[in-house]
Amino acid sequence: MVPTFFKSAVAGALLLGMTAAAMAGEYDNMCTYGLSQGKQVKTDCSVSATLQGKTYCFSSGDAMASFMQDYKANLSKANDYYKSLEG
Repeated sequence: MVPTFFKSAVAGALLLGMTAAAMAGEYDNMCTYGLSQGKQVKTDCSVSATLQGKTYCFSSGDAMASFMQDYKANLSKANDYYKSLEG
């Protein structure tokens, strides 16, 4: 017989694993605002926003707020910079 607590703990761990997997963002989880400024800042994607159906990660709430002031231009700059890293 498996104790109820153990079953709950296993279910919780599985749920957390699925949540962590869902937090994968664009640009290999780099800070989208950082990329728009020409910087590579790795994040755990704990601060994120969904735009046009895609998840974008930020290094902090301040970085996300700065990005959102002109998200269209910043997203374009981030995309251009990220593409330059691939080549």
